[in-house]
This record gives sequence, structure tokens and C-alpha cells, in this order.
Amino acid sequence: MLQSEGGFVNHPSDPGGMTNLGVTKATWESWVGREVDEAEMRGLTPKRVEPLYKERYWDAVRGDELPMGLDYLMFDFAVNAGAGRAIKTLQIDVNVNPDGLFGPITMAAVQAVDPVKLIERFSQAKEDFYRSLTTFPTFGLGWLNRVAKVKQHATSMVT
Repeated sequence: MLQSEGGFVNHPSDPGGMTNLGVTKATWESWVGREVDEAEMRGLTPKRVEPLYKERYWDAVRGDELPMGLDYLMFDFAVNAGAGRAIKTLQIDVNVNPDGLFGPITMAAVQAVDPVKLIERFSQAKEDFYRSLTTFPTFGLGWLNRVAKVKQHATSMVT
């Protein structure tokens, strides 16, 4: 996932603003409980951001409980678009109320679906979401490449 996120960026068209390893400045400030400067953002390492990724994204999408492949797909989208959006997207794909809460009804629905078919539908929903964004002309090619790579890797994890 960190290969998709890359290193430090501060693109003027990116609504996330200053970002490193997929962690926005606002997210990092919320995590550490204080304001941070560019030097701190540039200095983030995978080891430093790992606890944030685990708690706010992996655990939020119940990665340890999901089928292999789907866990990676959900984690990747949660990091890129938010855990709530990832969960709602999954809920729509498994035909449960998209409330953004990953409870037992959602989990049962996920477990009742062929994971390869779910990865296919979820990946299409991710692509549709990215295409709907006003920043798609600037970042769209990268997002679509990411969707394709993640989908391929997630599918290979299942099969």
C-alpha cells in the first residue's frame, strides 16, 4: 500500500494538502494531538505511521476478519478515501444499509459473497468514485492505475 501512496507531496490541487506516505498533515496532527510543520511531515517514516494505519484504517475496516484479498482492497481504499467511505462502498456492494458502521450484518453479507466477485464490484465502485471527483483530470490516471494494481493483487491473494 505504501508503494501506492509514495513519499512527500504538497500538490496545490490536492485537497488533502501536505501528505507523506499517504498521511495528510491534518490526519497526522490529529494523531499526534498538536500542530506539525513541513519538516516533521517530510520526516515521517513507515515505522512512525504504522500505528496510525493500523488503528484508523486496518482496524476500522476490520482487516483481520475479512477474507484475504478483500482485506487489502478495503485497507487501501480506506487510506486513500477514508474508512467510512470504504465501509459504505462495501455495504452497497453487499446490499446492506450503507451506514458506514461495520457491524455483524455487514460482515455476514461479506462472508456470503464470492470474494473475487466482490473485489471486482468494489474495484468498479472505487473507479466510479474517483471519476466523480473534480480533481480527476489532475490525479485520475494515477488513481485508475492504483485501482487496477490493487484489484490485481487482491484477486491474486484470493486465488
